[in-house]
Amino acid sequence: MTSPPIVLRLSGITKRFGPLVANDSISLTLHKGEVLALLGENGAGKTTLMNILFGHYVADEGSIEAFGQPLPPGSPRAALAAGIGMVHQHFTLADNLSVLDNIAVGTESLWRPRSDRAAAKAKLLDLARRFGLEVRPDALVGDLSVGERQRAEILKALYRDARVLILDEPTAVLTPQESASLFDTLRRLTADGLAVVFISHKMNEVFAASDTVAVLRGGRLVATRKTAETDREELAELMVGRALKPPTPTPLEPGEPVLTLSGVTVASGHGRPLLDGVDLTVRRRQIVGIAGVSGNGQTALAELISGLIHPDSGTMTLKGEAIGNAEPAEMVRRGVARIPEDRHAAGLVGAMAVWENLIAERYHDPAFQRFGLIRRGAARAYAEEVIAAFDVRCPGPDARTQLLSGGNMQKLILGRTLAHGPDLILASQPTRGLDVGAVSYVHGRLLEARAAGAGVLVISEDLDEILALADGITVAYHGRLTPVLPHGRVSVRQLGLLMAGHWEILPEIVGEGIA
Repeated sequence: MTSPPIVLRLSGITKRFGPLVANDSISLTLHKGEVLALLGENGAGKTTLMNILFGHYVADEGSIEAFGQPLPPGSPRAALAAGIGMVHQHFTLADNLSVLDNIAVGTESLWRPRSDRAAAKAKLLDLARRFGLEVRPDALVGDLSVGERQRAEILKALYRDARVLILDEPTAVLTPQESASLFDTLRRLTADGLAVVFISHKMNEVFAASDTVAVLRGGRLVATRKTAETDREELAELMVGRALKPPTPTPLEPGEPVLTLSGVTVASGHGRPLLDGVDLTVRRRQIVGIAGVSGNGQTALAELISGLIHPDSGTMTLKGEAIGNAEPAEMVRRGVARIPEDRHAAGLVGAMAVWENLIAERYHDPAFQRFGLIRRGAARAYAEEVIAAFDVRCPGPDARTQLLSGGNMQKLILGRTLAHGPDLILASQPTRGLDVGAVSYVHGRLLEARAAGAGVLVISEDLDEILALADGITVAYHGRLTPVLPHGRVSVRQLGLLMAGHWEILPEIVGEGIA
């Protein structure tokens, strides 16, 4: 049996950023109808390689052929003309335009007297029908769900006659049902001859969708495997260069409540409240996981517990004491520690040194200041202890934080969060964008904090993470929370339905009379 023709060939791709070699002589081939998964730790060179392929970067060495023809370097227009389409993790659609306008923009000559919307709409609907991508051409993108936006992004590439599709973290913000729908779409696309490359940190995606797996480590291609001929353990070891055993939670008896929310509502000023009558209890030695698609009140809940916003009604109790309109500094003093969902925008100040970020929430402590002046020596010594204790790989406490990798930034935030033995840990998307090695490290530290007596609230869009860590799970939808469901009491399918708003299934999970 002959192999399908090669549609893409990368030969000896090398890319340097100063002394850093991001890609080191990488060679890959992609065949017609093949799904290739690209795996690797943060900083392994995956995104750089795809940016070279799509023309955002120019390789220092090496060449690319698309369908047997050389691909001009550094030209996204040339990549598009060659039939290469890319769907970024963060969608590139204009919310104030219709789906049809987003998809057709830039595909017609500026010299054309009028846009042929009827022909464009007919082509779009034909593509949607052929590949099972349900779409509403006249709907505003701003009114679409996350899954609908992703379908629009894929159709945008197909509309431009893409024959190779690059997907960057394609299920990062999807429900399990939407992820399953995406995989069905990929099977239809590849059956029609399209080839797909997707970047993912999720092993279940690799085995659900790919035919071949390419593993990058330290900028080099270390292995290529047929998906059917490998397993999770081998791929994890190839990614990090050592055997990796994920931490396993030990059953613990929960202690007294450390956080209680009763009927908490936060108005939005734009109709539906951000939080709508939320009830929630987190106990010591317990991890409660909040699952849900982004935009269903999780951010407001995190800001409430951090003291950034205040409830319009209801009560919040911390360690048995009612909290009024406490500000963030007071919440820190009361033993609340947080891992923000965006480590770049809210977690760290990239231009500041490592030691400055580590004391940012506690610079008023006598250990770090005297007579209003920062005790730099003490702060640096403290930073060196945290760097060592949390394995933060950086040149030292004076290093600029923006130079750290994503995994090391998260370790830095963990050190700041956990070093003082907090009573309540608010972990929002604690492993977003991290590789399996960094994920294992973060999970292990959160489990250690739980064992030490902290209550932990994990807000995550990654169901695997929720299921791996949580003693109890609640689902956020339109600013409301389900009752906390004990681990093992709810299936992935049921969680996906709850995330999509099908709360009528709650009685079958928790018993009649609870909704």
